[in-house]
Amino acid sequence: MKTISVFGVFVADLCFIANAIPEKGQTILGSQHIVGPGGKGSNQAIAAAKLNGKVNFITKIGNDKNGEMALNLYKSLGMDVASIIQDKNHSTGVAGIMVNEKTGDNAINIIPGAAGTLTNDDIEKNLNFIANTDIFLTQLETPYDVTKYALTKAKENKLTTILNPAPACQINDDDFKLIDFFTPNETEAEFYLNKKIETEKDIKIASEEFLKKGIKNVVITLGEKGCYFANNKENFFMNAFKFKEPVLDTTGAGDAFNGALAVGLSKDLDIKEVLTFANKVAAISTTKQGAAASMPSMEDLKNY
Repeated sequence: MKTISVFGVFVADLCFIANAIPEKGQTILGSQHIVGPGGKGSNQAIAAAKLNGKVNFITKIGNDKNGEMALNLYKSLGMDVASIIQDKNHSTGVAGIMVNEKTGDNAINIIPGAAGTLTNDDIEKNLNFIANTDIFLTQLETPYDVTKYALTKAKENKLTTILNPAPACQINDDDFKLIDFFTPNETEAEFYLNKKIETEKDIKIASEEFLKKGIKNVVITLGEKGCYFANNKENFFMNAFKFKEPVLDTTGAGDAFNGALAVGLSKDLDIKEVLTFANKVAAISTTKQGAAASMPSMEDLKNY
């Protein structure tokens, strides 16, 4: 099995659950408060590790209780923590998450903390971890210039690169060529193409536009509708998995998908098998509450 490097952010998730998400100026009474591990990079690394992927995670955390929570969790999952930088001058990042318990919808505010101070020098110090892996997975919660630098180094070392463009921010036109797998959801795809994507035809046209930018493979995730894949050889829709359990919380479903995508690619599966696997993992994650806590294990997959 090939190995996976994940570059991204860890934050402590402060999750507030209620029967609605408050509107501007509104105060509501919630039903539950959970503190746990979060951050897209961390969630994706955890998702891959729980699926028996061989993972190292490159990030920066504070020398505090939230940082300790992260390290203890990663070690328990068998992840390589030697690439994690502890910063004495900055605290570990935090995220405030509001979850609507009736629909599973969420609204999130992230303070990256130590991870927001990552530099190209931090990538250089961890270059051996990147060079000795096969697949490189990252997002856009880390500073953009550093993410670009990391992607460039990954391509120089001939890794397969995955960019999950979340949260969506401007990507330089030249940088699209660094991406082997681009995994926006519909909203993120709309941001990059500056137009509405509503019909199946819109999704196909959007994928063609991304391929023209130099991306090798496009995977647009469509939530409960599954996903759409396109490269220069083939394109197809894949339906989402439906389970008897209700959707409890969609937080982290995209991260579950991306972590599983990396693991599927690390096993050299056919692309349809990779996406079937990723769809299934994402669907199971929505039947549990929380982000990192909802990432399914291989055992969970077998039980479904």
